[in-house]
Amino acid sequence: MFQKLDYPFIIAAFASFLASVALWFLVNHDYGVYVGLWVPSILAFWVGVRVVLLAQTTASNDDEDQS
Repeated sequence: MFQKLDYPFIIAAFASFLASVALWFLVNHDYGVYVGLWVPSILAFWVGVRVVLLAQTTASNDDEDQS
């Protein structure tokens, strides 16, 4: 299901979420919100990387089929 490339994104998003919650309750609400915005950004970047890899894989398979 997950590839080796996926784990750094999952770990980064989860760490950002934990940091956001900690900042919200322990330091300042604004800091928590700021760090909390990183989570969807990291996940969106992950989706972009997966799409690019899928497009490359599809293109290389199409090239092999035409040969």
